[in-house]
Amino acid sequence: MTHPHGIEAVVFDLGGVFTDSPFEALRAAGADRGHSFEDSLHLVFGPYDDDTDHPWHRAERGELDIEACRAEVRALGAERGMELDLYDILKYMSSDGGLREVVVERARALRLAGYRTALVTNNIAEFREWWRPMLPLDELFDVVIDSSEVGIRKPDRRIYDLVLERLGGIPPERAVFLDDYPGNVAAAVALGWHGIVVDADPTSALEALDALTTPTPS
Repeated sequence: MTHPHGIEAVVFDLGGVFTDSPFEALRAAGADRGHSFEDSLHLVFGPYDDDTDHPWHRAERGELDIEACRAEVRALGAERGMELDLYDILKYMSSDGGLREVVVERARALRLAGYRTALVTNNIAEFREWWRPMLPLDELFDVVIDSSEVGIRKPDRRIYDLVLERLGGIPPERAVFLDDYPGNVAAAVALGWHGIVVDADPTSALEALDALTTPTPS
């Protein structure tokens, strides 16, 4: 049996892939305050296609704690005439993050089939105690990378290079990356990866993953 496209590794994002998207929680929180999604996104999470000195980006790199980040975001909001608290978003997130068992099972099956698997998440240090128990990390992944632990966040190319290195030096063209944010996927594709954007319904993304990883007779 051979694998199509020579894929050796599958790398997953966390939020919006294994769980409901934090961007959808932000959309709902912003709408309640009368703000557009675009304005809410730029205020709370910054220009997410880039890696900047926005307070949320610094928090995801482990440079800022959550309370300092919250205060800076509120100050930015005041400058823009927007009232949106970082904690407002948490009210719209499920206690289990809206865990998608179908994606969990797919990751488990891929690892059992011999693929190298990894989780790469942009996250903040204070959230570790919440998200880490949600998934059987040791069972599902060979490598887990939290941006706040390594000091690098997507879409910085160094985090993509780091996961491939930790997976054993796998070439980017032999890896697949799944993320709910198109900019993060585009960054991986620009480095030679196969990329899949995951929507609120992960069905089409899993079908695309199957096309790249389902064994075919040699």
